[in-house]
Amino acid sequence: MQESGFKKRYILLGLYLLAVMLPLYWLLNMSFKTNQEILSGLTFFPQTFTLDNYRLIFTDAAWYSGYINSIIYVVMNTAISLAVALPAAYAFSRYRFLGDRHLFFWLLSNRMAPPAVFLLPFVQLYSSVGLFDTHLAVALAHCLFNVPLAVWILEGFMSGVPKEIDETAYLDGYTWPRFFTTIFMPLIKTGIGVTAFFCFMFSWIELLLARTLTTVEAKPIAAIMTRTVSASGIDWGVLAAAGVLTIIPGALVIWFVRKHIAKGFALGRL
Repeated sequence: MQESGFKKRYILLGLYLLAVMLPLYWLLNMSFKTNQEILSGLTFFPQTFTLDNYRLIFTDAAWYSGYINSIIYVVMNTAISLAVALPAAYAFSRYRFLGDRHLFFWLLSNRMAPPAVFLLPFVQLYSSVGLFDTHLAVALAHCLFNVPLAVWILEGFMSGVPKEIDETAYLDGYTWPRFFTTIFMPLIKTGIGVTAFFCFMFSWIELLLARTLTTVEAKPIAAIMTRTVSASGIDWGVLAAAGVLTIIPGALVIWFVRKHIAKGFALGRL
């Protein structure tokens, strides 16, 4: 009876994995096909295997510069969000002041707002100060959503660290910057890894702000992918290849911080 139950679980798990992996496989499968084969009918394997779709992306300056632009502003946003959120989360976890809980909730409520609400103010502001169509413009715009989330996650990890550690470090003569960087941050490295993951992923997949705040110099890959639409139709093969390459950075980030993510779901405010 117990063995039968295990078999059912494995069957259900197999069906679930099949449902999850099928779209990814289909995207990869399409990336190695020609447009004619994609539009001709349903095939589970490429009948005419081709690398032309990937070759176009790596040889066209507009395509690979889109990937570089996306990586630049995503890394900038992750670094800025962590630099701002770490001391802010420490203040929320260690000090009590008038309206601290209300301010903490207000920060999180900013994360709930749709990006379109802030689009027009960002465009006007960045155009006025000369930041429009720069990597910094997109990075700062994404901070509006990533910093509140980062503070919320990090505060949960920091609250789990006993305050006696802070007091002992001060008695030993540590300054706050030295204590925070050499003692406190290693204690919450799991929380920092989880926070960096969420900041990276939001900034990587966000399209509206990234596309509207850039035109040429800092245009992201998500905006470049619209080039596959022309008067003759959609270049499905190139679009699929671009989709595969877009998934890779997120998959690499998940691989490197997978242990921190597992601990974060168990210990942090997730």
